[in-house]
Amino acid sequence: MRRMIPTTFSSKFQGAVSMNALRCYVSEFISTFFFVLAAVGSVMASRKLTAGDVTGPFSVLLPAIANAFALSSSVYISWNVSGGHVNPAVTFGMAVAGRISVPTAMFYWTSQMIASVMACLVLKVTVVEQHVPIYKIAGEMTGFGASVLEGVLAFVLVYTVFTANDPRRGLPLAVGPIFIGFVAGANVLAAGPFSGGAMNPACAFGSAMIYGSFKNQAVYWVGPLLGGATAALVYDNVVVVPAAEDDRGSSTGDATGV
Repeated sequence: MRRMIPTTFSSKFQGAVSMNALRCYVSEFISTFFFVLAAVGSVMASRKLTAGDVTGPFSVLLPAIANAFALSSSVYISWNVSGGHVNPAVTFGMAVAGRISVPTAMFYWTSQMIASVMACLVLKVTVVEQHVPIYKIAGEMTGFGASVLEGVLAFVLVYTVFTANDPRRGLPLAVGPIFIGFVAGANVLAAGPFSGGAMNPACAFGSAMIYGSFKNQAVYWVGPLLGGATAALVYDNVVVVPAAEDDRGSSTGDATGV
């Protein structure tokens, strides 16, 4: 038994550094870079269009629309390569559900984090008249409340990702990413004025790194990761009937004439 543990870990690590896995990491880098560039850039664009008014409706509406479109596109372009995670919370949920190995998840995280930092760096270098915005908590919210809210938003997002990835639904390839983008846009509209509606630790980390402030950064890690893990466990173990049980149920129904 003791010899099986390193062998299993070794095989998982070898799979995480295979050529196919490297393609997944590159795909995650590209898709995450595009998403963060659009998501964070849309906040900067809204400030430009509204002359710095961060309290008006357009300060939330424009980023929400950008999040919806950008996430749909980012997930779609990497859907058949890496699974289109674009978010450490999604990757964490996949690892908790056993759909990817822990070493692979760590490399996914690395690709996503580097991509987010690079995207925010591009914005800082090109848009010199503005600083890269960071996610902030509204004055009427506590850190704990913001973390819970971000966790609920991540739960909804990751649950939608698992639903869109379910082959038993028989959905066309392009449909899943569209609904994932819709959920992200709705979440930003609902929570943007309160916690920022990040749902994505990589996006929050990249902007904080370039801005130079990690205040309340734990809110955008603890909440989304717990929410993503809970969504994965609920979908795989509570809501969806395992394929084996489904087959047995179908066989029983046929035999009894039901």
